[in-house]
Amino acid sequence: MANPIADFGIDPAKLSYIGSGLQRPECILAERDGTLWSADSRGGVVRLHPDGTQEIVTQKISGSFAQADSEATRYLIGTLPNGLAFARNGDILISNFGTDRLEVMTRSGESRVLADSIDGEAIGKVNFVLRDSKDRIWITISTKIKNWMHALKPDLADGYIARYIDGKFRIVATGFHFTNEIRMDAKEEYLYVAETTGGCISRMRVLDDGSLGEREVFGPASLGRGAWPDGIAFDSIGNLWGTCVYSDKLWAITPQGDLHTFLDEGDPAKVDALEKQFVAGAVTEEVLFATGRGVAPWMASVTFGGADLQTLYIGSLKGTRIPYLKAPAPGLPMVHWNDR
Repeated sequence: MANPIADFGIDPAKLSYIGSGLQRPECILAERDGTLWSADSRGGVVRLHPDGTQEIVTQKISGSFAQADSEATRYLIGTLPNGLAFARNGDILISNFGTDRLEVMTRSGESRVLADSIDGEAIGKVNFVLRDSKDRIWITISTKIKNWMHALKPDLADGYIARYIDGKFRIVATGFHFTNEIRMDAKEEYLYVAETTGGCISRMRVLDDGSLGEREVFGPASLGRGAWPDGIAFDSIGNLWGTCVYSDKLWAITPQGDLHTFLDEGDPAKVDALEKQFVAGAVTEEVLFATGRGVAPWMASVTFGGADLQTLYIGSLKGTRIPYLKAPAPGLPMVHWNDR
């Protein structure tokens, strides 16, 4: 049977949009009834109803946060909800890239801190959270460097993956180049990792005891010049969809490891300028923040939703609304799809 993505194309002018006035809709969760939940830099999530209405649910949590006074500083201080996942009871797990901790929020906003340290040490830049069918909670730490912009180097591999075990987080894999989103395949045989500064997707076998096997690259060793993979998600036939932040690309890797690019909206000159600084290990805020354009500037994630799981939503770090399109194949149902 032919893979439907082989002849698939996207016309940016024909995309649809949902939401307005969103702030940093980096990660999106979809429910069966059509409701979407989008991370929001105002300190919580925005609930997008099927009828087009929306409401922000801010976290009610102890502690105050400094307010950012520029585009750059808002990525460095204060609360910054990033990756999201549903707990089995419907609460929302929030990996907070600003407060450097994993938080849990009810749908009315009541929040508490689940973890902010590992073995008594600072946890680092908490990026993403994933719950699997065995109710195990996995998190990614992009880097241990407080100012994550200083971690945008090709030779730094201090990212890691941890798992929540017996009320504590324990490190289960290390040595990643800016660990970003993680996903499991349909049988939960492998854990797939977007390594942003590694320019590739890696994977590890998930062993029976929850430990992880050896790391191997899935698909191309490099996704190409200006490729910084961020969000990933599987469709139902095994294609791994993903985005590249900064260069604004939407792509998919087939089960055989072939790469297909559907959108490439980055400004070539600005992407090249960033690439040069990145290779030199000297990324500046000016060049970094000059990138990002198109339908979802700083394209950050992909989420399958809709009743048939064939609507593909695109998250971003600079966008104020969420573009979506009809995918060529349904998405792989997330573990929460049958929870409630």
